[in-house]
Amino acid sequence: MRNRRAERQAATRTEILDAAWEVAREKGLADLTLRDVATRIGMRAPSLYSYFASKNAIYDAMFGQAWTDYIAVVDAMEPTLHESPREALKQMGQNFFDYAVADPARHQLMNQRTIPGFEPSPESYAPAVEVADRARAHFARYGISGPEKFDLFTALIGGLINAQLANDPGGDRWARLLDDAMDMLADHAGLPKSRRTP
Repeated sequence: MRNRRAERQAATRTEILDAAWEVAREKGLADLTLRDVATRIGMRAPSLYSYFASKNAIYDAMFGQAWTDYIAVVDAMEPTLHESPREALKQMGQNFFDYAVADPARHQLMNQRTIPGFEPSPESYAPAVEVADRARAHFARYGISGPEKFDLFTALIGGLINAQLANDPGGDRWARLLDDAMDMLADHAGLPKSRRTP
């Protein structure tokens, strides 16, 4: 039997999250208000509490949604990661870079701590942990050992993303440096050079 009430509840929650993302993208993540979100979907702000306990609960659901959506990107990418370790490393970096710069508000929520008092719940944080665990598993398969190598990978990509968004939004000034950065990491990790077709 269908639970129509639960379906309506879930549909309204999705509508609220869609509206919250719209506000975040237009006004900035920190300027999201319950009133703005409610207005977008034809509700009064107090009615949102029937679906989310607080504004931070909305942020929490957005956080989990963003990382869950990235898992779908990882799922699509993983079958191609059996090429050379160096090329796989570049692809992993490129996919995360592209996902981040495509939506600055989403990147800010996923990877920066700019909302005072907000900390993702274990449930919403779980997809982020899964993404990191899967990346570490690839590193291990490629023979890249040590947690500091993975930290360096995330730091290099994160730094390039932040520089791109801050200094050349919509451009490619730092995007063009990603392959070089991954080559530097691959060299540091002792990965063989890619075979190039003449």
